[in-house]
Amino acid sequence: MSAADPTEFHDELETRSPAEREAALLAALPAQVRAAQATPGQATRLAGIDAAQIDSRAALATLPVLRKHELLAQQQAGRANAAAWDGLGGFSAIGWHALARGRNARRVYQSPGPLYEPDGGSHDYWRCARALFAAGFRAGDLVHNSFSYHLTPGAWLMESGAAALGCTVFPGGVGNTELQLQAMADLRADGYAGTPSFLRILIEKAEESGLVLPYLRKALVSGEAFPAALRDWLLARGIQAYQCYATADVGLIAYETPAREGLVVDEGAIVEIVRPGTGDPVPDGEVGEVVVTTLNADYPLLRLGTGDLSAVLPGRCPSGRSNQRIRGWLGRADQTAKVRGMFVHPSQVAEVQRRHPELSRARLVVSGEMANDQMTLRCETACAAEGLASAVAASLRELTKLRGEVELLPPGSLPNDGKVIDDQRKIG
Repeated sequence: MSAADPTEFHDELETRSPAEREAALLAALPAQVRAAQATPGQATRLAGIDAAQIDSRAALATLPVLRKHELLAQQQAGRANAAAWDGLGGFSAIGWHALARGRNARRVYQSPGPLYEPDGGSHDYWRCARALFAAGFRAGDLVHNSFSYHLTPGAWLMESGAAALGCTVFPGGVGNTELQLQAMADLRADGYAGTPSFLRILIEKAEESGLVLPYLRKALVSGEAFPAALRDWLLARGIQAYQCYATADVGLIAYETPAREGLVVDEGAIVEIVRPGTGDPVPDGEVGEVVVTTLNADYPLLRLGTGDLSAVLPGRCPSGRSNQRIRGWLGRADQTAKVRGMFVHPSQVAEVQRRHPELSRARLVVSGEMANDQMTLRCETACAAEGLASAVAASLRELTKLRGEVELLPPGSLPNDGKVIDDQRKIG
């Protein structure tokens, strides 16, 4: 492997061959499974699994997907049990007092739910330095960090990455627009980290007041959608802004490069795209839910379902980075609908497919008006045998307790947008 150019890449990992990367990630998987099995919250969940056998993507796909609502429920149960209190639901290998299990956490954060996340405090704990580097940040830069420092870990993700790069950070946080603009001008901030919408607010306020920010030339944004129109608006004002995709649970998942063709998956993450409502990986290019496994033994979450939709992009990034790419955020995977007083879930549609292997893809269309709902299960199949539609309709009724029509279609008929339940009803 040739050495990566330090002016273009954060490290050599970004340009290693896909085969070398895959071998390294899969070789590290068994230890991560053992770390998870050693936590009380996952010992039962992963009971009977031979960690040594989880050494391929196919084997990884046999493990259950961990949904955030399950993580929240287990944390709540752990806090309610006075005799065996565990504020982190038993999923963390670090903590405080009895939860430390050998090592204290540096911080603990609260996200909406409330859902709590530990911070191990190791070098670049959230692995955000890679995204900052791709956005143009370098050692010695002053990063104006406008993510929230209050309760949630957003600001700390960026701060730890900036520190790993050798940058200096101004902890702007949220709000106080005038004071933040004054600091940007007085200290000559090189770049911005925060949400794209707040960056726009800052720049518009600066223009209104006649304040010039000639040194602010780069930005790494996250936390919300970053449309091309806003990217171009910032570029017209001399700011090159890139986006990254991260969560409080697993840190950096993927990041944008100067090529601006999708997001490159982080070197410390294993990303799967699964059919919503299931843990089944979909073919590359098909839209599904983003499921992430990271190699963090402090908080060993295996197959965390983000609830976000995306798809794998073919080929390598033109920037020279060789890792897998995803299209970015394409919506939410939770498409549960209430039909005639009953909740219908994507997992029920997936179970219909499992019962009828002839179906390659399926989408439940809910139409009509509230209180006059109609369900049609549109299914792709290469072999529409006689009686198949009736059998599928019977399965749909058994699983949802609701009647619905079945429409059989040739392969390729359904849109590739990740929708399993398409609620088309008129409201109001």
